[in-house]
Amino acid sequence: MASAGVCPFPARLPSVIRQELTSSSSSSSGRSKFNPILIPSRRLAAASTDHTPTILTAANIGSGRSSEKEAHTTTTTTSAAETKRQARQEEHRFDAEEQGLSLKDYFEQAKDFISSDGGPPRWFSPLGGGSRLADSPLLLFLPGIDGTGLGLIRHHQKLGKIFDVWCLHIPAKDRTTFTDLVKLVERTVRSQHRLAPNRPIYLVGESLGACLALSVAALNPDIDLVLILANPGFLMGNLETGLGLPLPQTVEKLSRDLLASASYLSDQLLPSQAEGERLKHTLAKCEIRMFANSGHFLFLEDPFDLVTVIKATGVYRRSTTHDFVTDYIPPTASEVKNIIESNRLLTTVTSPVMFSTLPDGKIVRGLAGIPSEGPVLFVGYHMLLGFELAPMVTQMMEERNILMRGIAHPMMFIKLREGKFPDLSAFDTFRLMGAVPVSGANFYKLLSTKSHVLLYPGGVREALHRKGEEYKLFWPEQSEFVRMAARFGAKIVPFGAVGEDDIGELFLDYDDQMRIPPLKDFIQELTDEVAKVRKGVGGEVGNQDVHLPGIIPKIPGRFYYYFGKPIETEGRKQELRDREKAHELYLQVKSEVENCLAYLREKREKDPYRTLLSRIQYQALSGLTSEIPTFDI
Repeated sequence: MASAGVCPFPARLPSVIRQELTSSSSSSSGRSKFNPILIPSRRLAAASTDHTPTILTAANIGSGRSSEKEAHTTTTTTSAAETKRQARQEEHRFDAEEQGLSLKDYFEQAKDFISSDGGPPRWFSPLGGGSRLADSPLLLFLPGIDGTGLGLIRHHQKLGKIFDVWCLHIPAKDRTTFTDLVKLVERTVRSQHRLAPNRPIYLVGESLGACLALSVAALNPDIDLVLILANPGFLMGNLETGLGLPLPQTVEKLSRDLLASASYLSDQLLPSQAEGERLKHTLAKCEIRMFANSGHFLFLEDPFDLVTVIKATGVYRRSTTHDFVTDYIPPTASEVKNIIESNRLLTTVTSPVMFSTLPDGKIVRGLAGIPSEGPVLFVGYHMLLGFELAPMVTQMMEERNILMRGIAHPMMFIKLREGKFPDLSAFDTFRLMGAVPVSGANFYKLLSTKSHVLLYPGGVREALHRKGEEYKLFWPEQSEFVRMAARFGAKIVPFGAVGEDDIGELFLDYDDQMRIPPLKDFIQELTDEVAKVRKGVGGEVGNQDVHLPGIIPKIPGRFYYYFGKPIETEGRKQELRDREKAHELYLQVKSEVENCLAYLREKREKDPYRTLLSRIQYQALSGLTSEIPTFDI
């Protein structure tokens, strides 16, 4: 069967579609707004976090609410060498597991499906009953015009760990009408919803299947659905429902999350880029995702990973509300490897060197002094633009297999309106690595699940500091984390990171830009597009204006990190309920962070390999994989 050039969406949807669809309501009502994420790419996808269908090639729909809940578990290690050995073994195992089947396997298995009997459309499970997460949601795959139901063959194994996967097979000789296919899928959706009314149902469709999914979603606004649509190649403006309501308006009223995907560039069959832009402007809070050089069959192409996209866009959940802690799925070995590779240039040119402190107070190179068991709270200094994050988080994973769950600014998760601020896709890696929006509830849940939590009290003000403010802390006057840490007996690890002044010079800061009218207006536009933090805090700490500082690059120097001795709060819960005692500990942590910064700034002056040229020379003689020495501790 030929692949579809245009999705065979009928000119008119089934007349049973109701015009009065449930509109999205505020988060307080338990529903999220239609939030599609379009991924043109060389494939295009749209995703949403609302009560409306999510086109994605992955999406959320229905009465689901955005909220915050999964514990992440870290691995105890005996030594750095042993940890690396275990990590390599795990990596090989995961790589073998995640590789899955290939396009060749698709064609081989499709032969059997195409030559099967001419019976009616039916569901089948591609997985042999493997283990998956408790309360895993149901995922229904709706195929394109090939009808085999094997379109997700490359993703079956990974999807099967977090979903109950069913695939629809439409025999080649079957002549079931589009309307009857919609009814078939709808019956399944309704029956499964009755069995698990508090769990979302995911509809993953490509081309024809995407049209089926949208129709089912339109007919069932009361059911919590998440749509993942690949190449929904219909011209939305030309399609109408049986009631004369244009499809864009129908979809716009759906109260669900939507993530849609299509392709362009190498895909010449569909006007995917144009349709993606149309979807983006038609659907509320729509994001664009780019997949370079993809063709018409996104799900079957390498290296596209559907599970990674679902996790990174934050549409995976197992109940009516999305919980950033309990619904979080840690990155796999291959995902971590890809993230490390994407940051390889930064880590190579800055050659990060890290120090930690053992329980006896001894400073050692490496991360052996970091507690393996949580809860652990890392509290430190935020470099300009957060340059320290990628090397630190990835090395913590590589060396200790510890995932640092960052408390992040809401700008990484939601935009109040469309405008000049970067697309949320720019923060996919942060979400994939476990960042959560800053809130007391999220902080509480992370500590209660014994996570390793990363906190920057200085926040945006520290990461967007002015000239001459390098390594200056901008912390609130009052403690924000001590009593919460004591409640769970968390170990507080103060740390400092230096090196931002060795990679660039700040020449156009916030104060400079505020004196230039066009730039001042631009800053105001950016700030108005993101959620506010610390609204009631005065002074510089409360100045959360978002801007992009002007930086003149330098020949890179080196990044240095120093993790101080962990501060125990176990058994001090009652003591630290006293505000004065808690404030004393808060000031102690702040002082320790300042000491870490001072130590590194002093010691780096004695590092013979601080410059890029000296490091290149060393590795030219000793080998590219050799560890570059540093100053004496």
